[in-house]
Amino acid sequence: MPTRTDRIRRILEASFPVARIEVQDDSQQHAGHAGAAPGGETHYSVLAISPAFAGMNRVARSRAVHAVLEAEFGRGLHALALKLQTPEEAGQA
Repeated sequence: MPTRTDRIRRILEASFPVARIEVQDDSQQHAGHAGAAPGGETHYSVLAISPAFAGMNRVARSRAVHAVLEAEFGRGLHALALKLQTPEEAGQA
């Protein structure tokens, strides 16, 4: 069975033309905090570089990512730390 990290990566790759993606499970750093679960897989850091983010402000980018991950939030995903850039912003153009 794929981990939530794998599912998040696959969902983002399928939803946005991705130039680069990194998904890190930060759940251990949040043990005892709101939304933390004993098995982890609740708190993540995501770096996504995609041309799809062009013309979108930071809030719109975040909303777009949250929208495609809605099912994961319904299954226990609690928090995302997002860094969302275009290839130009990331110096990859």
